[in-house]
Amino acid sequence: MDYVCVTTVECNQGAVRAIRYNVDGNYCLSCGSDKKIKLWNPLKGLLLNTYAGHGNEVLDAASSCDNSQIISCGADKTVILWDVVKAQPLRRLRGHAGKVTSVVFNEESTAVISGSYDNTVMCWDVKSRQNTPIQVLKDATDCVTKVKVTDHEILTSSLDCRIRRYDIRAGELIEDYIGEPVSSISYTSDEQCILASSTDETIKLLDKNSGELLGEYSGHKTGDYYIESCVDHTDSFIFSGSTDGAIWCWDLVKMIPVNQLIHSNKSVVHSLSSHASTGSIISASGSNFKVWSNSSSLENENESET
Repeated sequence: MDYVCVTTVECNQGAVRAIRYNVDGNYCLSCGSDKKIKLWNPLKGLLLNTYAGHGNEVLDAASSCDNSQIISCGADKTVILWDVVKAQPLRRLRGHAGKVTSVVFNEESTAVISGSYDNTVMCWDVKSRQNTPIQVLKDATDCVTKVKVTDHEILTSSLDCRIRRYDIRAGELIEDYIGEPVSSISYTSDEQCILASSTDETIKLLDKNSGELLGEYSGHKTGDYYIESCVDHTDSFIFSGSTDGAIWCWDLVKMIPVNQLIHSNKSVVHSLSSHASTGSIISASGSNFKVWSNSSSLENENESET
């Protein structure tokens, strides 16, 4: 499990609040405290475009399935849909009463789902001219920290210690009580399990359908920060940021730490994103992000270049 840093990119946009790969992993988005989103070629560290339009720091962003649009959200309580090439806002979606913490497209990129400090999840139709949400989910009793989506369900986490899964087809809500405030969630690559990061400095692996606890991982430090975690594309390793400036890595099955990647000796590593098809991850800390690749990924990249 040998990961090395292959690129370090100074974003020049204040603190990087989130870092996200696009769908195919060829590009990434950095969300800044300077109210801007930046689009990068991560391996080359090449800035491709800048998107300015939020009234406060940007907290999350995502690319559409065809990479033609970007959705972003921020502390200004708004969700903005962008044209990637023109770097212009297409829609400004207002409805949340608090900071919008998380935003994601559905698989067809016809709808957007956003979660907020106002305890709500809102669903927006981005193909119509409608500027009001088509659905508002009000089941959370505290801040919604993260939203995820598959072809038929919406997954949310919140500080009320619960993960909620909305089955769109069946119209059902399934809740799992975690016991501690949940700061981040993600699916495994096969979408059969849920990874949940809690403020008690543990990460839990849950069976999606039954809610059964399959594994628990600890050692990293979270303090008062919302620290993200993710799974690699093979569902073999779990990664998490930490307040000690490192990226912690555990063997998913054995539940033991196998590596610590030092991003920074001074800043908290709070945001992570895993490449969909290669052994690469990106991490954000302070004002920069780093790209990490394992040895097999580097060999494949070198072979393709030659």
